[in-house]
Amino acid sequence: MKRLTRTLLSGSGALVLLVAAVLALLVWRSGGPSEAPGRSYLTATVERGVLQRTVSSTGTLAAVETVDVGTEVSGTVAKVLADYNDRVTAGQVLAVLKPDLFNAAVADAQGVVDQAAAGLEQARQDLDRNRPLFEKAYLSSQEFLPYRTAVAKSAAALASAQAGLRRAQTNLANATIRSPIAGTVIQRSVDAGQTVAASLNTPTLFVIARDLSRMQIEAAVDETDIGQIRPGQQVRFSVQTFPDRSFLGRVRQVRLQPTTLQNVVTYTVIVSADNEQGLLLPGMTATLDFVVEEVSDALLVPNAALRFRPEAAKGRGAATATAKPGDSSQVFIETAAGTLQRVPVSVGSSDGMLTVVSSDDLQAGATVVTGYNPGGDKPKAGFSLFGAMRGRPRR
Repeated sequence: MKRLTRTLLSGSGALVLLVAAVLALLVWRSGGPSEAPGRSYLTATVERGVLQRTVSSTGTLAAVETVDVGTEVSGTVAKVLADYNDRVTAGQVLAVLKPDLFNAAVADAQGVVDQAAAGLEQARQDLDRNRPLFEKAYLSSQEFLPYRTAVAKSAAALASAQAGLRRAQTNLANATIRSPIAGTVIQRSVDAGQTVAASLNTPTLFVIARDLSRMQIEAAVDETDIGQIRPGQQVRFSVQTFPDRSFLGRVRQVRLQPTTLQNVVTYTVIVSADNEQGLLLPGMTATLDFVVEEVSDALLVPNAALRFRPEAAKGRGAATATAKPGDSSQVFIETAAGTLQRVPVSVGSSDGMLTVVSSDDLQAGATVVTGYNPGGDKPKAGFSLFGAMRGRPRR
């Protein structure tokens, strides 16, 4: 009888071990111990869409081409014929200096020319009158040489006087300041009656932008991000006066000259942008997002879903803080019974809030767990944490 009892007890022990093994297998298959059916979770819906990874920066808007208009001569401004925002054409008069001194200089130079021309005429007549005497040997070569020399000196004096006349005439023409290009006056730094002095540094009287329908942004990009910037990349940017509007541009140039400010090294990146509507003005501050990577038709899950681990699985070395592209990770979905089911995924690119994943067991529309509901209540119907996250601006 005692032997039979031992046999029954041994069989019961084996049965208990078998049941424990089956339960352990089920727990392992589900990714961890089942949560209590009454526990509620925060969830998000897996969606399919476009993920963009961006680099953020700030910059200043400027016209693509500007010309500083100065003066080559000194004088007093008599008239100012152009003002801020005026559209001007090439050659249009912008300002005029008082011409009195310039007219006097032209008249003086003309007198010098006339005097030199008379001297040359007299020297030529003397040469012509003495040439027959020289040819008949009444004059020696030494006696005839001064007449030839006088003609050459008079011709040189006339050329010098003519150059002085042209210089005076040029100064008179420069007293009328004209626009070198067609464009828009964006700066005026002179008024009538003001004296301007042309020296080594020509004073700037006007600044003219050639075409304000095309703008450029001079953006400062940190040295840690400059390696991701390439010419031709798409750029989204906004300005403070239109905070809810997004503008598009493209990288035109990455300048190699660094700028160091308070031990921070940045590089200037030039971004071209259209301004057909004239909303963008020179000097505006722009906030830019350089699109360094774009993944289309991607399966997207919130990063919180990849970080979530059931409480029973914590401390067992299975959880990872972050997942790099190409790594294997997992998400959890809630079953009808209220338990969690593990779904393995492979992670791709991330923008800091959403991550591209691929999995044979996860499809768009699935609901993944992102955390525990602190209030203990079930999430309201129609609530989507993913949708709320998608609505926020992302870097």
